[in-house]
Amino acid sequence: MPPHTALDPLSQVTLAVDCMGGDHGPAVTLPACRSFLERHPQAHLILVGTADALAGAAGWARCQTVLATEVVTMDDPVELALRRKRDSSMRVAIQQLKADGEAPPRAHACVSAGNTGALMAVARYLLKTLDGIDRPAIAAVLPNRHAGFTTVLDLGANVDCTPEHLLQFAVMGSALVAALDGKESPSVGLLNIGEEAIKGSEIIKRSGELLRLAAAGGHINFHGNVEGNDVFKGTTDIVVCDGFVGNVLLKTTEGLASMLGDFIRQEFTRTPLAKLAALVALPVLNRFKARVDPRRYNGAALLGLRGLVFKSHGSADALAFENALARAYDAARNRLLDRVHDRIAQTLQALPPMEPGASQAA
Repeated sequence: MPPHTALDPLSQVTLAVDCMGGDHGPAVTLPACRSFLERHPQAHLILVGTADALAGAAGWARCQTVLATEVVTMDDPVELALRRKRDSSMRVAIQQLKADGEAPPRAHACVSAGNTGALMAVARYLLKTLDGIDRPAIAAVLPNRHAGFTTVLDLGANVDCTPEHLLQFAVMGSALVAALDGKESPSVGLLNIGEEAIKGSEIIKRSGELLRLAAAGGHINFHGNVEGNDVFKGTTDIVVCDGFVGNVLLKTTEGLASMLGDFIRQEFTRTPLAKLAALVALPVLNRFKARVDPRRYNGAALLGLRGLVFKSHGSADALAFENALARAYDAARNRLLDRVHDRIAQTLQALPPMEPGASQAA
C-alpha cells in the first residue's frame, strides 16, 4: 500500500446528535447520550431538537443544546425533508458539520436515527461529496465467525452502480476499516454469484477489472470475488456491492437473527426437559445471542461526504443508539474523513478516467 500521512487521533471529539429522529425520538436518544457521555470523558455533544424535548438535558456537563422547530418523520418524502423542513432537527444537526466563513465546524461528526433517504439527501445537499466521489455509500458491519465484523457497502444509498462507483466504495471502505480497526491494508471482496472472475454481470466483471487494477497499483488489497456466505465467514474485511443487493443482505441478516431468537425461546420452553436443556445451555446461548445482536453493530457511515454522518437504525433502543454514537466518535477521533480523502486522491491519480456518464447520480 502507498504511504499515508500520519494522522494523530483527536484528543477531543464533538458529536452533533439529531435527538428527534427515529421511531422513538428523545425517549431513546437522550438516555443513550447520557450514557455515552459517562463512558467517553473526552467527548462533547451538541443535542439538536425542540425545546420541550431537550428540557431533560439541561445542565448536562460537556453538552450543549441547539434548538430546531421541525422534525423529519420516518415517512416524510425526501423532497419535503430537503426543501420544506429547513429548520428540522436533522438538517440543523448536519449543519453543525459545516464551516461558517472563517470559523471551523462546530462538530466533528453527526448522528441521526431518522429517515435514511432524507438523511442522505440533506447531508449530500449541505455537505457535498469529496473530490473524486460521485455517490456517497452507506457502510455498516455484520458479524462474522472470527468474533469480528465484516464491513459491507453499499447498503442502500445507490440501487444501481457503475464499476467506477464500486471501486470508489472499495477505497472508502478501506479507509473506514483502517481508521476504526487499525488495519492499514484491509482485504476487499466483490460480492458475486461465484468466485470465478468470469462470473457475474458485465458491470461486476468490469468492476473486478478495475479493482484488480487498483490492487496492482497498491491502492487496495483486493481479494477477488466473494459470495454471500463469505460475509459471515469473514473471508475478507470488506465486501463491496450495489445498494440493492446490500440492503437485501442487511435486512435478511436482521430477520434471521430475530427469527433465531424467537425459535430458541419457543423450543426451549415446550417441555420440562427442554427447559432443563435450556438452563444448561444458557451461557452459550447468551453469548451467541449477544454475538448476533444487531444492536451491537448499529451505526452506518455515510461515506464520501465532506463531513462525517452516521445513521442509526430507526427502531434502535438506547443501547443501539449509544453504539452508533460510539462508532461516530471513533471515526472522528481517528480522522476518517482525512483518510478517505487521502486514499481517494491517491487511487484516482493512478487509474484511467471514468467512462462518460458514470458520474451521473441516480
